Amino acid sequence: MKVLLTKDVYKLGRAGDVKKVADGYGRNYLLPQGLAVLATPGALKQVEHIRVQASAQRAALNQEMGGVAEQIQGLVFAFPVKASETGKLYGSITPQMIADAIQERVGVELERRQIDAQPIRVLGEHSVRIRLTMDLVPEIKVQVYREGEIPELAMWPKKESPAAETQAESAEIEGESVQASESEESA
Repeated sequence: MKVLLTKDVYKLGRAGDVKKVADGYGRNYLLPQGLAVLATPGALKQVEHIRVQASAQRAALNQEMGGVAEQIQGLVFAFPVKASETGKLYGSITPQMIADAIQERVGVELERRQIDAQPIRVLGEHSVRIRLTMDLVPEIKVQVYREGEIPELAMWPKKESPAAETQAESAEIEGESVQASESEESA
C-alpha cells in the first residue's frame, strides 16, 4: 500500500513523503490516526502544500522544544536497584521510570514512547535518547547501581557546601594536633 504522509512519523518519514507500507500498518494505524492518506493522483498534487505546512509546524515545534532539549541534554539519573551477583537486575528500569525521573527533576512531562530505550536489565551506565521532535533528540545518562552501594559516577561533579569543607579542614587540623600530642607524650 502506498501512502502520502501528512505528518512526521518516527522511523518512517517526514510529512509529504510517499512511502510503501504494509497494508495493516496503513489501514489500522496511519490512516485512522490522520498521519497519512492513500497516495492517489489527487493526493499527490498536494505534496508541496503538505511539505510547506509541515516544515512551518516543525520549525515552530523545534523552537518551542529547544529550551527543553537544553535542560535535558547531559543529565545523569541514578537508580538504586536489587541485582544478582552477576549484575542482572531483579526487574528492570523502564522508559516510564525514566520519564517520571525527568518530570521530577526538570518538570517536563514526557510520554514513555518518547524515551528511545529498551528496559534496562543490567548494572552500569547507559545512554538513553529522548525524542522531543524529529530533529531534537537529546541524550541522557542512566546510572544503575546496587542498593546500598555508592554509585561510581565519575562524571558527577562533587559539590560540597562551604560548611562541609570547613568541617573537613577542622578534622584534618584536629588529627594533626592529636598526632602531635601523641608524639610529645611518647618522648
